[in-house]
Amino acid sequence: MNLDELQSVRSKERRTDSLQHLRDSFYGDVRDYLGGLKAERDAAAERADDPFASPEVRQLTDEIESATEVVEAIYERRMGKLVKHASLVAAGMEPDEEGMTSEERDLFFDIVDRIRDNKETVLGTIEGDDDTTDESAAGTPAEGVSAAAAMVGADADESAEASDTLASEAAGDRSADRDDAPTSPNERTGVDAGSSGANPDPSGDAPSPDTEPSDADREAASPTERLEADDRVMLRITTDVGEILGVDDRAYDLESEDVVALPRQNAEPLLEREAAEKLE
Repeated sequence: MNLDELQSVRSKERRTDSLQHLRDSFYGDVRDYLGGLKAERDAAAERADDPFASPEVRQLTDEIESATEVVEAIYERRMGKLVKHASLVAAGMEPDEEGMTSEERDLFFDIVDRIRDNKETVLGTIEGDDDTTDESAAGTPAEGVSAAAAMVGADADESAEASDTLASEAAGDRSADRDDAPTSPNERTGVDAGSSGANPDPSGDAPSPDTEPSDADREAASPTERLEADDRVMLRITTDVGEILGVDDRAYDLESEDVVALPRQNAEPLLEREAAEKLE
């Protein structure tokens, strides 16, 4: 194990969407490699008159820091792929353990089990709420019938009388509301029908919901909705760009050698800056 091997593993991991095959002892080998470097640095520091000025100590420190950064990048990249595959397996896909180390394999199946358990808990709670709602709706007295009429032992004549009383009161309330309310859509909006040049709908019905949306409505659509009709561009990133926010409201962390499909509005500036190459 050395720094060149780690950098090669990171580069290959970035170029592929699937896990590259690593030996089961990969992370253990990395641990031994870094441990050996730290032991060498400690020995060099003891030999040096001034450890902070020693070129050997500085070189070993740089190698330790570089190796640590590379290993972290490898791990994070592989974890993203592993979690994504675990979510698909929890949804019913067959698991593919190819390329996993022993540590990753144990974590993978633990994630799958946790997703499945969480799904059962969440969906079970939702279904329980639906059952409660149905039972509650089934037990609600019919509209126009008083609550007293629904009680056990209520006399049928008393129920009918209570219903008639409520119906009369409701009719009176509605009549009062109609007397106080404007008599036409134009009166409600304060617009004189004669000044508009348009014939008001005598029925007073609301406009049909099937009316085609206006250009303003289309322009008000979210960036994600508009992007559904747009195309994407497959790119290979040639320079470390960092994180950008796409017009589809997604964050993209772009590093050299990444292969990614970006919205055209985000891809074109990268191509102009020669920070990416277009893939056919």
